Amino acid sequence: MTISPERDLDLLRRTIELARLSRERGDHPFGALLADRDGTILLEAMNTCGTKGDRTGHAERNLMTEASMKYDADFLSRCTMYTSAEPCVMCTGSVYWAGVGRIVHGMSEKDLKDLIGPDPENLTMDLPCAQVVAAGQRKIEVVGPLLSEESSVVHEGFWVSS
Repeated sequence: MTISPERDLDLLRRTIELARLSRERGDHPFGALLADRDGTILLEAMNTCGTKGDRTGHAERNLMTEASMKYDADFLSRCTMYTSAEPCVMCTGSVYWAGVGRIVHGMSEKDLKDLIGPDPENLTMDLPCAQVVAAGQRKIEVVGPLLSEESSVVHEGFWVSS
């Protein structure tokens, strides 16, 4: 079975909710989840930069660390990572190394950079994740940006520069 476009949007909306919860607890507003090929949620993660003081504690990297310890690469190749915003280079690399076969993301990294500006808490790059995975030897499907407006709302008023 493959995940329907409607289920993709439902799961993406869940990551936006996770981003809101992350913000409420004092972390950067990002959320991510891992779903199997049927669209069943396996794992969820939020940003932990604020609560743990780890500047690498992005939701996607946190998720991939947990996923790579729990599942083998063959299983993960049939899974999808959903994320409230396009994953940065570090997070895209973690998806690549974990072996996840598909990424579905909300607002683009470029739109996030435009929204945030030069905030020292998140010096966002303008490097699409599709470009990062294209440099690798593992095939990863990238879908997005989707729900850009919805995924940007959780960032409003959060960043010093926005």
